[in-house]
Amino acid sequence: MKTLTFALRNTKELLRDKINLFFGLAFPVILLLLLHLIGSNTPVEMFQLEELTPGIAVFGLSFISLFSGMVIAKDRTGSLMLRLFTSPMRSIDFIAGYALPLLPIALGQAVICYAVALLLGLSCTGSLAAAVLGLLPAAVIFIGIGILCGCLFTEKQVGSICGALLTNVSAWLSGTWFDTALGGKVFDTIADLLPFSHAVDAGRALLSGNHADLAGHMAWVCGYGAVILLLAVIALHRRITEDK
Repeated sequence: MKTLTFALRNTKELLRDKINLFFGLAFPVILLLLLHLIGSNTPVEMFQLEELTPGIAVFGLSFISLFSGMVIAKDRTGSLMLRLFTSPMRSIDFIAGYALPLLPIALGQAVICYAVALLLGLSCTGSLAAAVLGLLPAAVIFIGIGILCGCLFTEKQVGSICGALLTNVSAWLSGTWFDTALGGKVFDTIADLLPFSHAVDAGRALLSGNHADLAGHMAWVCGYGAVILLLAVIALHRRITEDK
């Protein structure tokens, strides 16, 4: 109950920031419309809806990191976090309280993105519901990154790291706009070691119904999500110990 109460409070905080919330939901759709317009006039496979939509859905999750990081950074600079640290809540309770409100936002963002793609003519040979739900492990990664940054950095630093750096890294290394092999062997290797391209490939596999490599991609994404959440728990536990 204490975790759910804390999650409800964080939900209200997120909904108060209507401008950032609207931007996070609308920007991926605008990007999808723009790139679809380009793809409809050029025979580029990457810009076809079946390839483009899963990538845009993953890219849109980068804004979730900004939401989670900013909420925690604001709580740290205020007196609320100090008061919460005196409560019987554990580090895992804090993490769950911050993460739970963001999962419905991530799903809503994905649903909107795919709904617009369907209106534009997206054909689905696999499972659309599976493609949407398959984004949850990737959402955990971005939420975990935001929580970790919120525990370690100031509000201004979180805005720079999660707002500018992470969105660019996830965009360029996800294989959404171009085949990462075009960047050379080193670039392609780095992209393959990070979870973003695996999240996009998993979404494409679920959408197309071609599940041959799905398990491998999902293993990378789930593994990264578990490690990042663990690091977030450790960072928050140290923060609680230091402030106490």
